[in-house]
Order: sequence, then structure tokens, then C-alpha cells
Amino acid sequence: MSLESNRTLGGVGAILLAIPFLNLIGIILVLVAMKGMAEYYEDDDIFKNALYGFIFGVVGVVALVAVIFMLFISVVVVSPVATPFAGVGLFIMALVVLYVFSLLAAIFYRNSLNILSEESGEHMFDTAGLILLIGAIIPLIGEVLKFVAWILVAVGFFSIKKPNQVFAPSPVVSTHKEKKFCQYCGAQLRVNAAFCEKCGKKIV
Repeated sequence: MSLESNRTLGGVGAILLAIPFLNLIGIILVLVAMKGMAEYYEDDDIFKNALYGFIFGVVGVVALVAVIFMLFISVVVVSPVATPFAGVGLFIMALVVLYVFSLLAAIFYRNSLNILSEESGEHMFDTAGLILLIGAIIPLIGEVLKFVAWILVAVGFFSIKKPNQVFAPSPVVSTHKEKKFCQYCGAQLRVNAAFCEKCGKKIV
């Protein structure tokens, strides 16, 4: 895809990432755009870091959902009285796992955005990556920062400019051959002649 297509996909995807319930569609569009940017700038680390960030984020969410599901099943089926007390520790552990994996995801996303910033010259990605990381470090309030970060990513994508093409000047081609004459007798010579064919003298 062209740079313009990747810009559009990345910008729209980042906006959808900031909207609840559309996050999955948004991150897929951003990943596709990052893949295109990696190919355009010939730097695979742009896509690889974004992909690792996505994987860590998914693992954290899956871990939390799995624990909540297990607690629900155990409360309803096994022991409605004892299980909630035993499951509190497990639930807290799941939150810790979610926090750690979200932090790892933010680190990889920031790496990807930093590289994209260097390649594209658009420093909005640097700022967005930093805010995203801070948002992952700070629980609850961090969700607002993540929202701001993805909006900045969208602005960054839409702000990428195609580098001006530099054309090398075409060499000047002479339309006529240089003529060479003997300085002694005035006879016309070949351009690479060392001696005059008429008088035989050496050409200086």
C-alpha cells in the first residue's frame, strides 16, 4: 500500500482505539498501518514492536477474563459461600498480571512509535509514546492518558508528509565533437592523435 493509505489506516485505527468497544478494530488497523510503514521505511522494528505490544496487551486481558470466568463458575457451581473469600487473592493476582502485561505492551508500543518518529520526522509519535507509557504506569487515571496518547498517534499519522523527491540533474551532453588542429601546419587532427598525420610533428 502507498504511504497515503497507511497514513489513513493508522489515523483511523488510532481514533477507534480511543473509543470503547472499537478497540479491537482500531488496533488491527494500526497494526496493518505499522506493517505498511515498516515496509515503506524499510525498518521491520516498527511493526515488530507494535506486534509485541499487541500480544502482551491481549495476554493480559485474556488472563483477567479467564480468572473472572473461573470465579463466576466456582461461585455459582462449587461453593457460593467459601469461594468468594478464596478467590479475592486470585482476582488481585489477575489484576497484577493485567497491569504487568499492559505495562509491557505500552513499552513495546512506545518503542514502535519512537522508531516511526525517527523515520518519518513526525515528533508527535514521540510524545504519544511517552504519554502512553505514563498512562500504563498510573492505574485508573492512566486510562485518560491512554485516550490522549492514541488521539496524538492519530494526529501523528495524519501529519506524516511524503519526503520530497530529489532529482539528480541530467548530465550535459555535447552536441558536437571538439575539433583539433596541428599547431605547426594547421591540419585537422583526430582528437586523440599524438602526432600530426601531415607534418609528422608531435602534438603538444
